[in-house]
Amino acid sequence: MTNRFQTLLLAAGSVAALSGGFASSAHAQVELSIACGAVGIELELCREGTEAWAAETGNTVEIVSTPDSASERLALYQQILSAEADDIDVYQIDVIWPGILGSHFVDLSQHIEQDQIDEHFDAIVENNTVDGEIVAMPWFTDAGVLYYRTDLAEEYDVEPPTTWQELTEAAEIIQAGEREKGNDRFWGYVWQGRAYEGLTCNALEWFDSFNGGTIVADDGSITINNDANLEALELASSWIGTISPNGVLNYMEEDARGVFQSGNAAFMRNWPYAWALAQSDDSEIRGNVGVLPLPMGGDDGQHTGTLGGWNLAVSRYSDNTAEAADLVAYLVSMEEQKRRAIVGGYNPTIGALYDDEDVLEANPFFGELYDTFVNAVARPSAVTAGRYNEVSSAFYNAVHDALSGGSEASEALSTVEAELQRMSRGGRW
Repeated sequence: MTNRFQTLLLAAGSVAALSGGFASSAHAQVELSIACGAVGIELELCREGTEAWAAETGNTVEIVSTPDSASERLALYQQILSAEADDIDVYQIDVIWPGILGSHFVDLSQHIEQDQIDEHFDAIVENNTVDGEIVAMPWFTDAGVLYYRTDLAEEYDVEPPTTWQELTEAAEIIQAGEREKGNDRFWGYVWQGRAYEGLTCNALEWFDSFNGGTIVADDGSITINNDANLEALELASSWIGTISPNGVLNYMEEDARGVFQSGNAAFMRNWPYAWALAQSDDSEIRGNVGVLPLPMGGDDGQHTGTLGGWNLAVSRYSDNTAEAADLVAYLVSMEEQKRRAIVGGYNPTIGALYDDEDVLEANPFFGELYDTFVNAVARPSAVTAGRYNEVSSAFYNAVHDALSGGSEASEALSTVEAELQRMSRGGRW
């Protein structure tokens, strides 16, 4: 690994080689590097998984921590891959990135047995297939869900909300009650409002739940500016400073979790990983947390969670593609995904694990919200392809401007509509 790269990233540690061998295709005694996320206990789980592979193969793995912000992580990856640098062998990539980064990765169907590939959800494998090549293997899937305090809902006689309007009212009731008891730092609802990819996920959930579409339709047409989305954005804007702190406009996942898990919020939007942490021994709210589908946009709306999830890809510029692919095969295996689901609450991409008693005991809502996970709404990355990052940036910046009071909701929707029209030359992506 070059000194230049070491100054660019925060190296999180290395895994010592032991003995053994995971797959006969792997050669012994090579040093690999893998870029892993560090949200929640991601980095710890990645380290444990690579340690196990190293113990079986005799190889060495260096783990590289990357920015929590998906937008910043993508920019970093693009910088490294555009230089065709061999600094990282295995990349953890977002479900929306195969179309953006796929040309830099090897075809994993040439390295991983078809039987193992077939274990994973077809939709994710298809998502990761670019020009007929499987450029990434599914590692875990995600969909946005609603966490709530079951003890406070009972204390204030509040029903779990099924619409955003009900959530707003319930948050107001609980927040007022907790503040009357002396907790001035208590808020009704926390979520991800910073101008980054996470806000795109939150806002897409609001819009789709009001039946306002997915920003860009599958045929490429721009659908962002409509009455349903206007109603959704005006409602979300009304939360700032009322049931959500002004600081939520700079929150990412871990910021929201920190407030909720410390006992200072009634509701939280986040990904499934937050469940295991909320139930940990040092959690202030252990045993008092429920998980629901995100609310509908009124009685005629629909429950919507944005499709998330992360995959593992092997760089074309790696000097050890066979060993790197072998590491990927190990990390996405059924055994490893089961361990990650039980320990960390990460949703498997292997359907059989949703019937596994151990997995369901650790994560009861995996079964209850199975439909939410398999029917999550996708961001428009497929239709906008290489322009998706620009689309998302224009979208979350306009939404953030409306939420922060910099523009009216109607003005923000018109602005982003015009920008997307210009970007796509009238919907021709």
